[in-house]
Amino acid sequence: MSVPSTQQSEGLPSRLAQTLLSPRCRLAVLLVLLSAAGISMLVYEPQRFVTNGLPAQLSGGLAGVLFTVAYGLCTAAFVPRPVLNVAAGALFGSQAGTVSAVVGTVIGSGLAFGLGRILGQDALRPLLRARWLSAADRQLSRHGFRSMLVIRLLPGVPFAASNYGAAVSRMGWTAFLTATALGVVPNTAAYVIAGSHAAAPTSPVFLAAFGFIALSGLGGAVLAWRKRALLRSAAPARTADDGPCGQAGSAP
Repeated sequence: MSVPSTQQSEGLPSRLAQTLLSPRCRLAVLLVLLSAAGISMLVYEPQRFVTNGLPAQLSGGLAGVLFTVAYGLCTAAFVPRPVLNVAAGALFGSQAGTVSAVVGTVIGSGLAFGLGRILGQDALRPLLRARWLSAADRQLSRHGFRSMLVIRLLPGVPFAASNYGAAVSRMGWTAFLTATALGVVPNTAAYVIAGSHAAAPTSPVFLAAFGFIALSGLGGAVLAWRKRALLRSAAPARTADDGPCGQAGSAP
């Protein structure tokens, strides 16, 4: 029995829409966007503002707003935050630079979290098969605010990886953004202060900021190593009767 042409024409757009909205297709879109963002940052080199300064026509509050928005876009596009923080201090000073950098960090984190949650979560969650990945996912999902606050306080944790890793978990928006806003303040302020006093690298303020960065980096490395060991030990070992997805098989 032949299918009417009207049903065939109605079915094609529906199948096309399902394909475009599938998890794999959305993940492909996310990868394309991230690749394009990374390439654009390499081409335009926003870090040149550290040495060249802002254009002459930009000044005052408008320059601060534009820099904050650009900061957020750059962090989502994998530009290292220390470079942006130093630029914020060199361009706006310690106080205004710290505010601009922290707000820009929250903007960039929220953008990355949203992209990862909408485009990548459904495709990536089934891939969390490794024991330490499963343990990290449970930690972020159950203790979102506390876990993200610790991650933000550790300067050695890759910023982009923590954003997209949190997006794949079941962490809530409020916990993620609040922990980010609070956790990035210490190290962001240290880099901004160092940038604002970069012209006098022997000044007490610059040396104090640099010392804080070095000590926090060392402490973060030690804590990250201990946390890694705890995650591995907390990951449940598969038993002999586990199913293919790590779930215990039912009793006969």
